[in-house]
Amino acid sequence: MRTVQEAALGGLGALVRGLVGSRPRRTDTVHTSAATLHALRARHGYAPLLLRTRGGRAVLVLLDPRDLGRFYAEPASVLAAEPPEKCRSPYAAEPAGAGCGHGAPRPEPRRTDTQALAPGLPVHPSYEPILTLLAEEARQLTASGTLELARVRHTVDRVARRIVLGHAAAQDERLTGWLRQLRAEGGRPGPATEPGTSTGRSRATARSLYGKADERIREYARRADGDTLLGRAARHPGAPGRAHQWLAALDTLPETLLRTLLLLGAHPAEQRRAATEAGAAAAPGELPWLRACVRESLRLYPVVPDLIRVTRTETDWHGVRHPAGTVVLLPAAFHQRDPEHVPAAHAFVPGRWKDQGAVQDIRMAPFGHGAGRCPGDQLGLLVTAALCAEVLRSHRIEATRPVLDPVGPLPETLGPHGIRLTLARR
Repeated sequence: MRTVQEAALGGLGALVRGLVGSRPRRTDTVHTSAATLHALRARHGYAPLLLRTRGGRAVLVLLDPRDLGRFYAEPASVLAAEPPEKCRSPYAAEPAGAGCGHGAPRPEPRRTDTQALAPGLPVHPSYEPILTLLAEEARQLTASGTLELARVRHTVDRVARRIVLGHAAAQDERLTGWLRQLRAEGGRPGPATEPGTSTGRSRATARSLYGKADERIREYARRADGDTLLGRAARHPGAPGRAHQWLAALDTLPETLLRTLLLLGAHPAEQRRAATEAGAAAAPGELPWLRACVRESLRLYPVVPDLIRVTRTETDWHGVRHPAGTVVLLPAAFHQRDPEHVPAAHAFVPGRWKDQGAVQDIRMAPFGHGAGRCPGDQLGLLVTAALCAEVLRSHRIEATRPVLDPVGPLPETLGPHGIRLTLARR
């Protein structure tokens, strides 16, 4: 195992500063460079790479796919989804890591999630009312004949509020704004600090935003019907607190939806197959091909491209012992598109997900694995695939920006702000 100084790693050094620094960063702006990681693996081999930041923090980067199983399997007593601060929940009642997809929540939040999200069920128990509201919202989504991020986000925000809180929340854009601002600012209200300082003002603002959002969510909880996530978890006192997390998770859907439709627009055969499935009447909540397209979009462009945990005890990796407090970094996006181990790594191949073993493939982790697997993965797939179906049932994607090469390697990153799709009625 080699130790490499941060300054020598270019983009990887910037990533590590973002992960172990004090200021949160968006996952779509901080990610490892695949070229850098391939070069490091070619130079130093497959053993975990020990990186030391200028501040002296030890970061262990996992370059071998064989190490991924251990990363997902280790209990929280060994590998914890704790610091850095960016992985602390933006909501005061939640444990560190609960909102980051890096570890499992505590038992009570897990029970609440299970009741509301029905993890493991391909078709959510509330799928019929969910599909009805998706059809209603999709009419506005396709009304202009073009799709871009602002329009998609507006529709998905309404969908998220209706699924989590109920129809009364459909137009509550202020609540979404409060929650988004909390997340953008690192969100955790935190303990009181000296008034008048910038940190004190920031925490006071966070506490105020959290208080207003929490009060509004509890109002909706009092009248939520049994088909909403809040209604399904009504007997759990922590449901309103978890609703913050459910809304945050659904906040990632607009970018995934837009990228999936862009990829379908660039691959006519896959789009025709998706449209045929969307038009079929059988099993409307399943949509296996469209779900495969969403999974493949997330493989290529994951919501969380890099996963981090922190060792709680001394650990041994490839015969080298590392003290407690070592950051362990799994560059998930790199492994999901590693051409040395993943066939057609840089191509859009939804068919790879027809094999049930692909979901269990430790290299493919759009929703994580083990105890830290996202409990809302099936609900997220249902909503995203069903929205794709609503678009494709009545429209075809006629033109895209950017123009993707359906044969050549797809770009490593695909910023959602630059995507624009032109629709034509069928």
